[in-house]
Amino acid sequence: MENEKIKKYELVVIVDANQSSDAKEEIIKDVSEEVTKYGAKVINSDIWLEKQKLSFEIKKCTEGTYYVVNFESDGLTNTKITRALEIKEKVLRFMIAVAEEAKVAKAA
Repeated sequence: MENEKIKKYELVVIVDANQSSDAKEEIIKDVSEEVTKYGAKVINSDIWLEKQKLSFEIKKCTEGTYYVVNFESDGLTNTKITRALEIKEKVLRFMIAVAEEAKVAKAA
């Protein structure tokens, strides 16, 4: 991967909120390993929303825990990560988005 093509991304993952804390941590560890497996660099991962009611039922779950994983990669790696996460049964939903850079306010 060349430095000029590297961008920062956010991966949001929803898992079943009714699972034990250990099970949820294991899922996120597995997701992070999938991200690094394809050459991306995980910056950090954390819980975004602990127990959130879902707008609609997903895989017979009505509540989800949202995790956010920040990582750096090129755009081609994201396709491989997406394919790997699509087949994970314990991941209810996920989304990869380009992380917005902090905007510096100009002095007037």
